[in-house]
Amino acid sequence: MAFVKLGSKSEAFRREGQAWHCTSGLPSDVTIEIGEMSFYLHKFPLISRSGLLAKLIKESSNDDGSVCVLQLSDIPGGAKAFELVAKFCYGVKIELTPLNIVSLRCASEYLQMTEETGDGNLITQTEVFLNDVFGNWTDTIKALETCEEVLPHAEELHIVSRCINSLAMKACTDTKLFNWPVSENDQEGSTGADIWNGISAEKRTQPLTDDWWYEDVSFLSLPLYKRLIQAVEAGGMRPENIAGALVFYAKKYIPLMNRQASFKDAPSHTKSGSTISTPSEADQRVLLEEIMELLPNQKGVTETRFLLRLLRTAMMLQASPSCRENLERRVGLQLDQAALDDVLIPNMGYSVETLYDIDCFQRILDHFMSIDQASSAPSPCFMEENQLMEGSLPLTSLTRVSNLVDSYLAEVAPDVNFKFPKFQSLAATIPDFARPLSDGIYRAIDIYLKAHPWLTDSEREQICRLMNCQKLSLEACTHAAQNERLPLRVIVQVLFFEQLRLRTSISGWFFVSDNLDNSQSSLRGGNRDTNTANGMGSSIDDVRERVAELEKECNSMKQEFKKVVKTKKRWNVFCGKKSQCDLNTVKPCKIQPPPVNEHKNHKKGDSN
Repeated sequence: MAFVKLGSKSEAFRREGQAWHCTSGLPSDVTIEIGEMSFYLHKFPLISRSGLLAKLIKESSNDDGSVCVLQLSDIPGGAKAFELVAKFCYGVKIELTPLNIVSLRCASEYLQMTEETGDGNLITQTEVFLNDVFGNWTDTIKALETCEEVLPHAEELHIVSRCINSLAMKACTDTKLFNWPVSENDQEGSTGADIWNGISAEKRTQPLTDDWWYEDVSFLSLPLYKRLIQAVEAGGMRPENIAGALVFYAKKYIPLMNRQASFKDAPSHTKSGSTISTPSEADQRVLLEEIMELLPNQKGVTETRFLLRLLRTAMMLQASPSCRENLERRVGLQLDQAALDDVLIPNMGYSVETLYDIDCFQRILDHFMSIDQASSAPSPCFMEENQLMEGSLPLTSLTRVSNLVDSYLAEVAPDVNFKFPKFQSLAATIPDFARPLSDGIYRAIDIYLKAHPWLTDSEREQICRLMNCQKLSLEACTHAAQNERLPLRVIVQVLFFEQLRLRTSISGWFFVSDNLDNSQSSLRGGNRDTNTANGMGSSIDDVRERVAELEKECNSMKQEFKKVVKTKKRWNVFCGKKSQCDLNTVKPCKIQPPPVNEHKNHKKGDSN
């Protein structure tokens, strides 16, 4: 920490209770009263340095030679600052430090200690030292913190703005250019040649990351911190760094947020010996709303997890509706980056119906859909199951959100108070083309049907329309065919589309096989050797085995379907109605490939 010594005389004051006496031996002829403290001093040293005191002493002096008494209760810095001023007037040794320079600068201005009153006066001395303080990061922070004590006067002298601008300039400096921040140098023997901006040339630290300044400025009060954030934003700092600083500050001063966070997410960097009192809920609410306004609006700059945690805390602290709406909108802007645990927001209303705040998630999802509809390109084409394997296609933001919604529905589905219209509305928000597979929504529907057995047949039909039976995987189809909670029509649809998929697969096998034979025949001009013939025979044998496996699987599914129909005792009614999805239409495809010999003869004829 930097310091400057003024004066050369030894201590000439002593304190007795609430009174300061000058030990020069001369009787005191002026008394300065500041609050409960009294200073018994002499007129000449004060008049020679302070224009204000000279004026007041002149106005209150009496011809009878009585002691002059002056009241200076409104002096910046109070009795502590005036004590240093009095010592300066008497030429006693004092030390200027970043902790007292602001109050001394304000007090000297208040007392009109200008160069016109005396050469080398206190205004000039403090101003010179202030400029040195602004050149050092740590000293500037200490000076800015002390501005709180004399804020109106510090604002009038532009000390606060000068501190903030100095800090903002250093925070915006590229850490690759200089070794910022710098540790202070307390050695008295250091010279200007050894120090640059408070840096000891021999003790420069290694280049740091962009978040090096978060902790240092986190000890500022909210009004000063807010002005600093606005200054670094005006200075061109990246939005990601601004958001990171605000996240650090919020975690430090909003304890309710840390209750939701794991230990590794809580701020771990605190200055040794510092004690932070827990703010009241009203103060936390004000802080949360202010931070919400300061956060950058760009998508992806602030972590979605932090925004959702901030939203939970805003509900707990009963923040303003505009603050919560703004948070929901920002979360909706980047919902594709959210995790399931983060969107499971507990219901905090007075009339709690469901465990989780489903309405809040619905609003967030609506915000996302309103934004994504402008940029997403629907492609509701049917794709094969093997094309939908993880890693084969890039997941779009809408697809990620659809998976999140399906997982969310499965998590909240067991809640018996989760009404059917809300489930239907939430699930229907995601368009069908955004779900490459319907396994997720099927799982959520199955859990919901199990937890709500009182649903009517009509409601069961409606809820099952939310899934696309053509997009169920083989495992999901097998489960659905044996699921007694599903309507019978849905089970028939599942079996029908599964058999259709089997037929398509079998046709694909023969199409590929024929193309392979034709290509080999054209390339070799009909001259095929024995190895080629054996290869074709092996290929056709593989096709036959695949067809047999598919027929076996289809027959197994058909048997399971018959068991379900028999259990429900609806078989006769179902057969009587002769629906379009009759069991007779759902039968395995028995396509027999041509014998190997015939195939060979056919190829030989072609070659000839």
